[in-house]
Amino acid sequence: MDQKRHRIRELGFVPGHFEPGPLNAITDVAGVRVGHITCREGERTRTGATAILPHGGNLFQDKVPAGFAVLNGFGKFAGSTQIIELGEIETPIVLTNTLAVGRGIDAIIRHTLAQPGNERVVSINAVVGETNDSRLNDIRAARPSVDEISQAIDGALSGAVEEGAVGAGTGTVAFGLKGGIGTSSRLVPVGGETYCLGVLVQSNYGGHLIVAGHDYETLAEHDKDGSIVIVIATDAPLCSRNLERLAERCFGGLARTGAALSNGSGDYALAFSTAETVRRTPERRKGVSAVPSLSNDVVSPLFEAAIEATEEAILNSLAMAVETRGFNAATGKSSTVDAISLRPLADR
Repeated sequence: MDQKRHRIRELGFVPGHFEPGPLNAITDVAGVRVGHITCREGERTRTGATAILPHGGNLFQDKVPAGFAVLNGFGKFAGSTQIIELGEIETPIVLTNTLAVGRGIDAIIRHTLAQPGNERVVSINAVVGETNDSRLNDIRAARPSVDEISQAIDGALSGAVEEGAVGAGTGTVAFGLKGGIGTSSRLVPVGGETYCLGVLVQSNYGGHLIVAGHDYETLAEHDKDGSIVIVIATDAPLCSRNLERLAERCFGGLARTGAALSNGSGDYALAFSTAETVRRTPERRKGVSAVPSLSNDVVSPLFEAAIEATEEAILNSLAMAVETRGFNAATGKSSTVDAISLRPLADR
């Protein structure tokens, strides 16, 4: 099988009408960094971790406002209750497999305690999302390790983001096909300014796949259950309440891809703003502060852009993934999952 892959736009599919950023990636939002660790060894290990850093400074000291949304809660999302309560993120965000959530927390704690200025920190809200990659990975093995997840955090960079069967998407499956990591972005005019919004997904769910409005025949009966984690970054100055609303809109993009939204799905979205004007610095946290943010009346274009970018990020996660052979932890047998086969629209 030809393993050369193309992003969905290269194949002629263009979800939505807002223009993408230069990289069409979450890292188009200035300051956002992404790192992967991919664990692919022997016949049994197909897993990894992906880290998203809202900015390159000390996140614990300079927290970012955030919102969290759940469509179906069959999953484990560490740190979510404090995000809901306080409306902020104070650590890198790690995506990994279901049984590695604890190790993700340990890696984040290690990273945060080691940063200058955090010498007296005694409580950390580590943020870790997961999907279950046991269809292709020996998930009962302790991979990725704390050290491996630390590599994803410490190696996070700006610039192009690797997609498909990498990082936290190494062993994931979507619609009976190989899923993975996907990303996309949009440039959104609001109130005389143009803001950037970027999305990164870890796709591992099921349903009946729709590609830019066209039904696509898959092995959907194998994957009605499953999960997805959606991370949204924007440089638009939004309060935590409107970031929660922004996160909720991402499920519109999920639905456009034909998601089953079944009893066994874990559907999570986390949104944050990198805007300096809304950053929660130590000085601003000491008392009353004036924080300019976009009003309710002007945020609708960002909501629509979140739907578009989520749909495209999911399709990119499929389009960039390669056929993968691994170990099915539930059956104890080897398993192979095909990559999606899409012809350019011009060839149809």
